[in-house]
Amino acid sequence: MDKKKLETFKKRLETRQQDLRRTVSRTQADGRSADEDSAQDIADRAASSYTKEFLFSQSNNERQLLQMVEGALARIREGSFGDCIHCGKEINPKRLEAVPWTRHCIECQEKLEQGLLEGAQR
Repeated sequence: MDKKKLETFKKRLETRQQDLRRTVSRTQADGRSADEDSAQDIADRAASSYTKEFLFSQSNNERQLLQMVEGALARIREGSFGDCIHCGKEINPKRLEAVPWTRHCIECQEKLEQGLLEGAQR
């Protein structure tokens, strides 16, 4: 991959990383404030509980995406960005455009989703 294209991906990933960090922090703060509400009746407590559960789920998804973005930035630093971490083949450029934090080529991603490939983390 040429340096200009790599730099473009790096900037996109860094911007996404900053956005996700802000969102995760904001979601955690919202979760804490939902915890502070002293709901009196059972309906209010149920609504508060639902809100906390929703915020936790949202925060968890954002943290996972943040980890994938940070992994992609690490692969850029290592020089392995754009290569499938399982088979080593080059990932299709259109796939990288759509999902720059992807770790697998299409074939390995399909195998992973079918449970035929161990989920390598990196």
